[in-house]
Amino acid sequence: MKKKILASELPEFDAAEYLNNEKAIAAYLTAMIEGGDPAMLAAALGDIARARGMGEIAKASGLTREALYKALRPNAQPRFDTVSRVCAALGVRLIAQPAPR
Repeated sequence: MKKKILASELPEFDAAEYLNNEKAIAAYLTAMIEGGDPAMLAAALGDIARARGMGEIAKASGLTREALYKALRPNAQPRFDTVSRVCAALGVRLIAQPAPR
C-alpha cells in the first residue's frame, strides 16, 4: 500500500534557490508580468532580491533593507518607482512589447 504524502511534510519551495543567472531571472520576471498580478510581480522581485542579496539590492536601489522587504513581500502593491529602482539594482529592464491579438 502506498503511503500518503501530506502537503505539510513537503519541503517549502523557494524560487530564490533557482534564480542564479540572468536568463533564469528574466524568464521568471517575464512569467510573473504576463500573469498580470502586481502582487506576484512584487513577490518575484523579492525572490530575485533574496537570491542576489537583499542588503546589496537595498543599497543599490537607495532603499532601506526594511523598506525593500516590505515593498516586495507577497501581496504587496509597490509603487512603480520602487519597482523601477529595484529592477535597476537587479540589472534588469521591464520592456513593453505589442500584445498578440
